[in-house]
Amino acid sequence: MLIDIKKRNAVHITGSGEQTIMFAHGFGCDQTVWNQVIPAFEEHYQVVTFDYVGSGKSDKTAYSAERYETLPGYALDVIEVCDALKLKNIIYVGHSVSGMIGVLASIQRPDLMEKLIMIGPSPHYLNEPDYIGGFEREDIDELLDMMEMNYKEFTKYLAPIAMKNEDRPHLSEEFECMLDTNDPAIARRFAEATFMSDVRGELSKVTTKALILQPTEDSIVPIEVGHYIKNRISGSELVIMKAKGHNPHISHPEETIMEITRFIEKDRSV
Repeated sequence: MLIDIKKRNAVHITGSGEQTIMFAHGFGCDQTVWNQVIPAFEEHYQVVTFDYVGSGKSDKTAYSAERYETLPGYALDVIEVCDALKLKNIIYVGHSVSGMIGVLASIQRPDLMEKLIMIGPSPHYLNEPDYIGGFEREDIDELLDMMEMNYKEFTKYLAPIAMKNEDRPHLSEEFECMLDTNDPAIARRFAEATFMSDVRGELSKVTTKALILQPTEDSIVPIEVGHYIKNRISGSELVIMKAKGHNPHISHPEETIMEITRFIEKDRSV
């Protein structure tokens, strides 16, 4: 079981320490997005990174359109990796949709996570009469159609919007290259599972200590969403970052490291 899951999800383990910190990538990405962040934690923690089935170097033959049609299928990846490695009370860091994937996993298995850190998370991407999600339904339909008709054009369109930081165009170029490595059909299903998800009703069930890191000028997740999550996860903390764009772990790794470190160490005696 251990070998199968490790291979299936391309699990990578580094560092040393009694507690584990797990980093989970967002839509269209793979575990390499954490390369600038994980070295800061390897001295004091066991660091686990992985790819969701269908992403990165995961075993694509294990992909099931039915399982990964909705976010609970991805949450099961997190749970199965933790169980295969016999992990408990981990620090979970999830970017974008992985924030909500972590929410679902923490509710299903509260023993797995001591702390839940979400970077640019959103429980629902669509605008509703009483909720600002950031997108109209037509916007999402157009994105999904673009992915189906011309995936390359989609990645060229999305990368600069997600990255921001126009003064550093290489960031958008590198992010576009990462998006281009995906299987277009699998990526489209992941996008639909992400953008059509609605986890708002689950937020109040979270009992894990939670941190929401909300970048400024995030074109994917409006700042109102960060406040919405904070108001619905009891005892959670919201930090509005100085970092711009949806990928602060790539564009502003130092600030990302600082906020993660502050949160995981603040309850511990000096």
